[in-house]
Amino acid sequence: MAVRTFKPTTPGQRHKTIGVFKGTITASTPEKSLTVGKRASGGRNSQGHLTARYLGGGHKRKFRFIDFKRNKDGVPAVVKSIEYDPNRSARIALLHYMDGAKAYIIAPNGLEVGAKLLSGPEAAPEIGNALPLSKIPVGTVIHNIEMRPGQGAVIARAAGTSAQLASRDGDYAIIKLPSGETRKILLTCKATVGVVGNVDHHLEHSGKAGRSRWLGRRPHNRGVVMNPVDHPMGGGEGRASGGHPRSRTGLYAKGLKTRAPKKQSSKYIIERRKSKNKK
Repeated sequence: MAVRTFKPTTPGQRHKTIGVFKGTITASTPEKSLTVGKRASGGRNSQGHLTARYLGGGHKRKFRFIDFKRNKDGVPAVVKSIEYDPNRSARIALLHYMDGAKAYIIAPNGLEVGAKLLSGPEAAPEIGNALPLSKIPVGTVIHNIEMRPGQGAVIARAAGTSAQLASRDGDYAIIKLPSGETRKILLTCKATVGVVGNVDHHLEHSGKAGRSRWLGRRPHNRGVVMNPVDHPMGGGEGRASGGHPRSRTGLYAKGLKTRAPKKQSSKYIIERRKSKNKK
């Protein structure tokens, strides 16, 4: 996967960097049986009140149903196409199972049309196959990881992300997560072998504000430019710094730990993720 740059013929083209579709996307229309219309909220709740700011507009989207559980164990599948999904940063792959079923999965890096995939304990630890953590060799790079057996994948689903199976300890696998956190996950949980595709997604730049509007993102104004009645960091003479960074409701940002101190799942965390403030 590569990114395209453009000649600076306009201000919007000057800094625009987008992903390459030609050669990577093999189908332009989604599978109709696996899609449904998606209604945008515009940040409003059921009463019409604005509860989430800076949302609204954007292009119409269809939601693609993604198979995060991969529970058709032992049934071979063939990759029919690699497609764009407007609802996520990763690409998706359409699978045709031998029993006639169809499903979308997150496309790992290196997966090609025509590849044969399998899920279940008997599957080989190859790119795109989904196996229980007990059957994956130590040191393997994985993604789409479950936190509870049968729950479906919740970890490492974004473009270019992956985790690593570091070791095993009794009934648990020790996983090194993309954030730097090391934690225990039950060996009966499933994971998919490989790295999530579209690895150059982090190199993309919109180039102009209009591209953000196409994605349904409205302009975001900072707290320091507001009045004191609107934000804790607002007010002051001239360009005031605003004091300690905090949210609109007064909650400290940039360093405040928000995880519950007595959270039940903390016992599974071996090493916390690295702080961004450390130099």
